Amino acid sequence: MVSRGGMATIVISSVGKDKRGFSLLELLVVLLLIGLSSAIVLPSIERGLKERELKDATLKLAATARNLRSRAIYENHLQRLILDQRDNSYQAFQGKKIFLSSEVRIMGIAGGEPMGDGLKQFLFFPNGSVLGGEIGLSSREGSVYAIQLDPLLGRVAVIKGTRR
Repeated sequence: MVSRGGMATIVISSVGKDKRGFSLLELLVVLLLIGLSSAIVLPSIERGLKERELKDATLKLAATARNLRSRAIYENHLQRLILDQRDNSYQAFQGKKIFLSSEVRIMGIAGGEPMGDGLKQFLFFPNGSVLGGEIGLSSREGSVYAIQLDPLLGRVAVIKGTRR
């Protein structure tokens, strides 16, 4: 076996003896760039979080409506979804009242049956149909979602829109 011989140079630098580094001006420029990028990106992140909150609230309300339809069919008994636009809340009949966050508002309720005191209810019948209509939810940012209740099929659809 042939061995190759080689010489290696090892450079040892004492701590604190190196004169290279960053100047104060370079550090200030980097901090300025970080600050500017944060000022641009953070509002977008906040808008995205509020949009997500609206979407989650809409999907939960739609899931509640679908659940009530399924219960009406399975139990062969009328089910109710009660909406209170003034309180910004909803509840299944004899269920817990669910309040929407301050970022999400019930924008409007088309259809349904008035109950007095600003309440409206949607009825889910044992044959799978529903007292049809539309529930609009919006955020302060201008995003809008609509939950459509098909009167004959009982289908619950969620549609994303924009405020006019």
